[in-house]
Amino acid sequence: MPKYIEDFTPGETFDGASRTITEADIVQFTGLSWDTNPVHTDAVVAAQGPFGARIAHGALTLAAVTGLSAKSGQLDGTAIAFLGIDEWRFHGPVLIGDTIRLRWVVLKAQRSASKPDRGMLSRRMEVWNQRGELVQSGIFTTMVRARPTTA
Repeated sequence: MPKYIEDFTPGETFDGASRTITEADIVQFTGLSWDTNPVHTDAVVAAQGPFGARIAHGALTLAAVTGLSAKSGQLDGTAIAFLGIDEWRFHGPVLIGDTIRLRWVVLKAQRSASKPDRGMLSRRMEVWNQRGELVQSGIFTTMVRARPTTA
């Protein structure tokens, strides 16, 4: 069920869906981004690197986060615009076969004074792997519709 800006409460947490990152994801993202760094594309080179295996692009995991957020359905039809990402950090690698899951905490949900039909939602997004390791985190800010007022 979609939520309006008033439906979010600071401190509220949401445990979202999970997704396994596959070799196909990495191959497709390599083609899309043109990022052919051997740590993503060459098993022999990556095996000798600090992670011992090929890893997903950091931006691939970030892109998956946007999909996991959308999959929740909480902003279906109420999200107006994705306004920004702040303080995004890459804490650890995502390996082929890792299953990542999204958890978010509402930091701020405020109706706009100048445009009362909308508000700003800030959420701390955390990406965890199946080993319970935090792999990425940061803040997403989204413009969200306000509940229509009755006159």
